[in-house]
Amino acid sequence: MKREHYIPFDKEFLLEEQLAEYAGDKKQVEDFKKLFDIIEHYFHYEAFNLIRNLKQNYALFDPDINPKERVAFVGKSNFSVFKETLLTILDRGNYSQVEQETLDKAFDDSDLIGLKLDINIEDYKEYGIFVRGQHKATEKVSKFFFWKKEIEIEYYDRVMIYLNYHDADYYKEKKTRLDKMPIDPGSIVLKIFKRVPKNDIETIFPNAIPMMSNTDKLLLWVPGLVGGISLLSTKVIPALITMQAAYQSGETIDLLNSKASLNQGLIALGILGAYLFRQYNNFVNKKIKYSKMLSDSLYFKNLGNNSGAFYSLVNSSEEEVLKETILAYSFLNRSETPLTEEELDHQIESWFKTKHNTDLDFDVKEALLKLKNADLGSEINGKWSVIPLEQALIRIDEIWDGVFEYNQLTLS
Repeated sequence: MKREHYIPFDKEFLLEEQLAEYAGDKKQVEDFKKLFDIIEHYFHYEAFNLIRNLKQNYALFDPDINPKERVAFVGKSNFSVFKETLLTILDRGNYSQVEQETLDKAFDDSDLIGLKLDINIEDYKEYGIFVRGQHKATEKVSKFFFWKKEIEIEYYDRVMIYLNYHDADYYKEKKTRLDKMPIDPGSIVLKIFKRVPKNDIETIFPNAIPMMSNTDKLLLWVPGLVGGISLLSTKVIPALITMQAAYQSGETIDLLNSKASLNQGLIALGILGAYLFRQYNNFVNKKIKYSKMLSDSLYFKNLGNNSGAFYSLVNSSEEEVLKETILAYSFLNRSETPLTEEELDHQIESWFKTKHNTDLDFDVKEALLKLKNADLGSEINGKWSVIPLEQALIRIDEIWDGVFEYNQLTLS
């Protein structure tokens, strides 16, 4: 699996891990806790501004908003600002966009449901799938009648789908009835899911329609055509022709043998029909399985829809930035000498690998940028260092106090 920037550990867990490194100095422990707390509150304030920005610029495209309310946001909601902010939050939350090649493979393969899905991508003006975190698990899937096979399935821990629908004019040109559409034209749909199979990621598209695969069609039609034609030509039709000819000519025929031959042919056709019914029933069962998987995804795996998804995205973004910043500060603070970007990156990644058996690609550039912007860290001749904890507390407190300057201005 590809290494990710995503840090698969809770912020409180990482805090305790870093505090353990200062265990010999009680003051350092207390100061580090305070620093963590203030930085967390500051990033939370940043996140609040992001979510307010998102909600205002999304309102015009929100399918859940009342049409009367939507009118109030004409000229206020800006699509470009909304999309730019959304992509910023996804990037800060260490989400990555799924490449088209991966999507195409998912459309062709189906590990768990064994069902081909037809998805009309042209229904959307624009779409994107963003994922974070991966893991593997062993699952049992049905193979040929009663045989079950264990296969290793790769899952995405978090998946967000972005669907931007065309405006009404587009669907009118396509002769699509607007009253039959499940959503208003021009809307933007956002959905977040957990634990989605990589090769079945197409199941989260709302317009996915189950179709027979080529294998299903072959198993259904080839035996039916070959067997049916063979039985009709060798058993049923000859017996009927013989009986009809004898009846018309008045000749005596071996009625018992003719009836036996006819019955055998009809019985064989009945068996063939039962086989075809079973094959079709297998397809129906796959559709039922797909429907259950879809309902499970919507009910148990869905973490947020549309504007409700913002809170999950912003919260994960806030946590990832906090974890990266505090880890970079902690490692630089404990280092006896300044470190290059590559040295810091290697130390943190090695720590995760050695202590937690986790192979990740730490986003060192983002972490150092945050330290620099807060005046907690600086670079000299390619080497990075941070100010001591006591000074860091004073500096971050100054930043936090400077966030709300309104009262100071009015009092003066």
